[in-house]
Amino acid sequence: MSTEQQLDKIFAALADSTRRGILARLAKGEASVSELAEPFNLTQPAISKHLKILQDANLVSTQIDGQRRPRELKPEPLIQAQTWIEKYREIWEQNYQRLDALLEELKSARLRKKSGRKRRTKKA
Repeated sequence: MSTEQQLDKIFAALADSTRRGILARLAKGEASVSELAEPFNLTQPAISKHLKILQDANLVSTQIDGQRRPRELKPEPLIQAQTWIEKYREIWEQNYQRLDALLEELKSARLRKKSGRKRRTKKA
C-alpha cells in the first residue's frame, strides 16, 4: 500500500468522533470490545465496525489472550499522519512570517510617509 493510500485510510478513520474516542481510550491501555462499547452507548457489533475501520488503517491491533481478544493502539500511523501535517504546518508558518514581514514593511513605509508630510507642513 502506498503512503498516500495509507494516509487516506488514517484520515478517514480519524474523521469519526467515535473512532477518535476509541483511540483515546486505547491510548490508556488495551481494552475488549465490550469495554470500548461502554462509554459510547453503542452495541458491540457497532463498535466492531468502527474497530474494523481502525484496523484497516493499521491504528489498532487485536491481541489473542486465551478467550479474550483485547485491542490495542498502534501509534505508528498517527506518527505518519503527524509527520505529514507537520510539513504543512512549517509551510504555513513560513507564509505567516513572510506576511508579518510585509505588514511591518508597509507600516514602516506608512509611518515614513506620514512623518514626511508633517515636516513639510511645519516649513510652510
